Amino acid sequence: MADPQLPVLGTDPSELTPKQIVAELDRYIVGQNAAKKAVAIALRNRWRRRKLDPAMREDVAPKNILMIGPTGVGKTEIARRLAALSGAPFIKIEATRYTEVGYHGRDVESMVRDLVKASINMVQSRAREGVRAKAVEAAEERLLDVLLPAPSSFAPQSSAGFGSAPGVEAGGSGSAELHEKTREKLRQKLKAGALDAREVELEVAASSEAVGGIFAPAMGEEMGMELQDALSRMMPKRTKRRKMPVAEARRLLEAEEAEKLIDQEAVTRQALEMAENLGIIFIDEIDKVAGSGRDHGPDVSREGVQRDLLPIVEGASVSTRWGIVRTDHMLFIAAGAFHMSKPSDLLPELQGRFPIRVELADLTEEDFKRILTAPKNAIVKQYQALLATEGVTLEFNEDALGEIARFAARANRVSQNIGARRLHTVIEKLLEEVSFGAAEMKGKTVSVDAKVVRDRLLPILEDEDLAKYIL
Repeated sequence: MADPQLPVLGTDPSELTPKQIVAELDRYIVGQNAAKKAVAIALRNRWRRRKLDPAMREDVAPKNILMIGPTGVGKTEIARRLAALSGAPFIKIEATRYTEVGYHGRDVESMVRDLVKASINMVQSRAREGVRAKAVEAAEERLLDVLLPAPSSFAPQSSAGFGSAPGVEAGGSGSAELHEKTREKLRQKLKAGALDAREVELEVAASSEAVGGIFAPAMGEEMGMELQDALSRMMPKRTKRRKMPVAEARRLLEAEEAEKLIDQEAVTRQALEMAENLGIIFIDEIDKVAGSGRDHGPDVSREGVQRDLLPIVEGASVSTRWGIVRTDHMLFIAAGAFHMSKPSDLLPELQGRFPIRVELADLTEEDFKRILTAPKNAIVKQYQALLATEGVTLEFNEDALGEIARFAARANRVSQNIGARRLHTVIEKLLEEVSFGAAEMKGKTVSVDAKVVRDRLLPILEDEDLAKYIL
């Protein structure tokens, strides 16, 4: 039976149909329908797999996806939004992190450990939310004990507590009743935030970071962290007294109480299950480890990275600090521009583990125009919201949006094609003066039309050398 504190594995988002998934992705990403359909089917297949007979379920492996397309066209964003939509553990890693010259890189298995860590954090966060009300109540009681220690008549003390409220004396007739009334008044003030600035002294856990830090440089970042974690579990908990505002003390105590209420074993069990069955690993820059047929030099190193990746993608058992994790049913999405190489330059065995291949198209001028306003998090909406905090109203005419899209597309042709990321550069340059002077423009409306765009950007774009550096 599932722990009531924890989310039930694979509920709600996994019930979405492929059409609903694509519709949700359309809210954030313009175009690239082939890639959206591929990831939507992959997500739905996970729901279908859970409906199968257990004997067959184990034999159904996910169909990993290879995305091919230039930078800035939405490869990473599609994978990231898919993970957020499904509520699945997700990590993005660069294939090149294992190949830097003169640097051994991290063990390829570390990507699985990172995914498990993300899964643990996700389940713990949901579990904390489930016990939050109880944790707040318990933290409140502990704070009141510090703010108003019990009188010696019913809680023996050598002297009055440092946080005693004025008017409450130790001992004496009716002290318990008076203490209770004063405590209730303090409770109301605490709830209202009236005591947030008041200082209290608490016993807090002493940091043990220095222990692992001594070994980290010699053993590598990951092993240093593992050692630190192991030592912190073995060594007795050390505490120290520290003064802090009530607001900070409340946060610390709430976190402590939540940890006490959460069943960590149940969290670990569910997190491992989520990582194994719902985890998504996005491997970017996969084209950078594709060889070009030579049998010496850096290509040998790249092929070595592919061979290390192969067992992880095929299905392997990886040891983590939380237990053994199988990668058989994790979904791997690889992406690369493949400008200097092609998918067939990958090892045949690795190619076979990415049976679904989708090509993402270059963005057109019309795509740029839609990207400016159509997505839920559109860049124009972001700048309007940012300037609104200064009391400035920013308006874009329709012809201005067309001009911005045209300049972005042209800048991509003049210099490197960086896709939609070019829009950030173009708009930042366009609104540079407005952003700089916004603090003195409260209550004003700034209207951007095609003439303003041309006047600001045309001189830069016409000088091709300057455009390469500025835009």
